[in-house]
Amino acid sequence: MRPRLLLVAILTVLAFAGAASAQPAAKTAAAPAASPALDPYKIGPEDMLNISVWKNEALSRIVQVRPDGMISMPLLDDVGAAGLTPLQLRDVLAKRLAEFIPNPEVSVIVADVRSFRVSVLGEVMRPGRFELKSWTTILDVLAQAGGFNQFAARSRIVVLRPTGKTMTRIPFNYNKVVSSGGEEENFYLQPGDVVLVP
Repeated sequence: MRPRLLLVAILTVLAFAGAASAQPAAKTAAAPAASPALDPYKIGPEDMLNISVWKNEALSRIVQVRPDGMISMPLLDDVGAAGLTPLQLRDVLAKRLAEFIPNPEVSVIVADVRSFRVSVLGEVMRPGRFELKSWTTILDVLAQAGGFNQFAARSRIVVLRPTGKTMTRIPFNYNKVVSSGGEEENFYLQPGDVVLVP
């Protein structure tokens, strides 16, 4: 009888240990991704930048990032800005200006965000291109598009995300997100995303 009780006790302990070790893994998998708001902002085409060179009014100016990602500056001609953070661009400008000015103090401020655009197409009330000013989830953008019309296939929505020269398809099931426990499926959009509602 005792060996049997001992076996039951060992099996019970092992079962609890297995459940305890599996539980954190399940939580980690279900946890929502960190907010991109914690990531530093990267400059994009059409953003307006306020570039200031201390004690040098001639070099200080407000510039718009061109569609090719470049800005034009006196003495420097074209400088690549798209894809850099404001601090990274500041360092690039300071390094290039050091050839002409001793110890240049440069600051870069994003005066107006114009590069964060997403499109919503298909069975929504107001399809179109939306200019965003902050990180926005897919539900927020669908709300800006006026919600679904009566023909929308809410469980078969797809987000097309540009990755280099290709597009990545990300499925989005609206019905799953609005049901209990589906909140983590409501992900943040990125500039250039296209939301297709069939």
